[in-house]
Amino acid sequence: MRHFRVISMCFLGIAALAGCQKSGDQEVNRAFQDVNVVDESNLSDIMLTVADPNEAVNYFKRTVAENPDRADLHRGLGQSLIPAKRPAEAVPVYERLMKLDGATDEDRVDYADALLRAGDWPKAEATLDAVPPTYETFKRYRLEAMVADSNKEWKKADSFYETAVGLTTRPAGVLNNWGYSKLSRGDFKEAERLFADAIRQDSSLFTAKNNMVLARGAQRDYNLPVIPMSQVERAQLLHTLGLSAIKQGDVETGKGLLQEAINTHPQHFEAAVRSLRALDSNVSN
Repeated sequence: MRHFRVISMCFLGIAALAGCQKSGDQEVNRAFQDVNVVDESNLSDIMLTVADPNEAVNYFKRTVAENPDRADLHRGLGQSLIPAKRPAEAVPVYERLMKLDGATDEDRVDYADALLRAGDWPKAEATLDAVPPTYETFKRYRLEAMVADSNKEWKKADSFYETAVGLTTRPAGVLNNWGYSKLSRGDFKEAERLFADAIRQDSSLFTAKNNMVLARGAQRDYNLPVIPMSQVERAQLLHTLGLSAIKQGDVETGKGLLQEAINTHPQHFEAAVRSLRALDSNVSN
């Protein structure tokens, strides 16, 4: 009996050891799976910063096909399609993401961004409306301002722009958008002020410089603003100002500004030459 008890205990010990071994293998496998998830997440972050966004798109398309229930991979695919200038393809990706566990309010805002870029403004507005008001980010309010602008809801647009400016340390772009909104409403003085603010935040933002000149031209102020500019930029801004003067009916002033643009940078600024030739041709005809 003693031998039987010893043998039985040995078998129990072996079974327990086998159970431990099996359990240990499972733990190791789980650990490796966790490591793989972490590694893939890191790779996903890296892929979103690669120079060629289409490389990131190809990577995420492949990984989404292999892991169709992974919200983070759908998110990466949607985000990579935007810099690849393929927003129409990003829209159905975000639609699928919205149905997965792990979709966030940030994803909804990114979805609205893709819809705006794809030209579906009504659906973008509806998507933003579904985001809780407690979710307050720069991107959300920037998009809200753009939608309000498109609906000509000026008070709402101003409120959203002001909030967006306060939620970023780099407000130049949104200040420029706000200025353009004011310009489109005919509030030229306020537009000029906002463009100046944008340039103070980012002196390399040529769009704001050009828009500022448009605002001044609309007020029949044909002097270039005192802002940082290269010789090429000066020629381009003089060209814009010249065309603004002609649009206002101040043709001779406009021709003088176009000639000044040519004199400022004749080698690199042929647009002013073409504009002058067109004017002279119209006069002679």
